[in-house]
Amino acid sequence: MAAADRPISAVLYDIVNNVQDIVRSEMRLARTEFTEEARKLGSASVVLGVGALLLAFSVLFLLLAGVYALSLVMPVWAAALVVGGAVGVIAAICCGLGIRRIKAIRAAPKTTASLKENVEWAKQLTR
Repeated sequence: MAAADRPISAVLYDIVNNVQDIVRSEMRLARTEFTEEARKLGSASVVLGVGALLLAFSVLFLLLAGVYALSLVMPVWAAALVVGGAVGVIAAICCGLGIRRIKAIRAAPKTTASLKENVEWAKQLTR
């Protein structure tokens, strides 16, 4: 049977099936990309969490040890200030690295590109 001999209902049925297949494929792609990006986010979150936890412990121990050591050569308040400032710099570095990793995660770039291609394809079919 030639393409011109097909009834309109068969053509519409094929179009609907093709659109359903495209939508299902897009959903599978989106799910796969989301899973990949979630893994990256989980990894970055673990690094940020570990950094924050270690930061808390290091603040306690460094402040204590540093204050004791520096109090031998300067007043106790000045020793606490120096040690607190040093720990604050380390904290800023850890948090900055974690935030940079989180910002580097992109949401579903392949799905977005594929959807744009599908829209262009549909526009060309309707012309």
